[in-house]
Amino acid sequence: MYLDRGQTLDVIVVLPTYNEAENLPRMAAAIGRLGYGLIVVDDASPDGTGAVADRLAASLPGIEVVHRARKEGLGPAYGAGFRRALERGPQIVCAMDCDFSHDPAELPGLVAEIVAGADIAIGSRYVAGGRIAGWRAYRRFLSWAGNLYARITLGLEQRDVTSGFRAFRAPALRRLEPHTCESAGYNFQVEMAMRAHDAGFHVVERPITFRDRSLGRSKMTPGIALEAMARLTRWALDRRLRRRRREEQQRA
Repeated sequence: MYLDRGQTLDVIVVLPTYNEAENLPRMAAAIGRLGYGLIVVDDASPDGTGAVADRLAASLPGIEVVHRARKEGLGPAYGAGFRRALERGPQIVCAMDCDFSHDPAELPGLVAEIVAGADIAIGSRYVAGGRIAGWRAYRRFLSWAGNLYARITLGLEQRDVTSGFRAFRAPALRRLEPHTCESAGYNFQVEMAMRAHDAGFHVVERPITFRDRSLGRSKMTPGIALEAMARLTRWALDRRLRRRRREEQQRA
């Protein structure tokens, strides 16, 4: 299915926030200049991000705020934001980080991939033309190794399955049912990629430049990384067990 290149596209960006009061006004302005709608999902940030989001929504068109009572993780935040976005009936829903590690100027490129026929477009650091700026060697290695492990254990084709910079055709996103994902942390991105693979969706990767945040603090911790690896391993074992059972049933 291709979208008409000549029509005005209805695009909504879902932006989870936690302690992003410094970054949110600039990010909201950048998304607004593109003509896209914005849903901010704030998990009761103690730095007042939710209040900042409310002020922006009151003064700028196309912004909506979803307030959550407590910090529950990236997955539930995206689940709530995607559900609200789909209720508004857009053609395309995008996802990105608020800390400018994802450049909003690259959003139209992801949208263009959906217009051209993709179900999902991933902003990728690990395809030709993609790059990472500002990371030390050990962080590059950990990210690369984590992606490689996920791809091999789960049988995924994309090179950057942990990227959170994505665009979705709305019907495809609805079929993925992101609000039912079990991952609360960064494994949410892998779980969505796994569901897209299993559903047979047409997924493309578009090269991006990923930059380390200049304001605020990273949400990644060693505990989150260990939890992610453990869950990936469990998923891989579960998938192999289900495959073996199907093969046994076919032979019976």
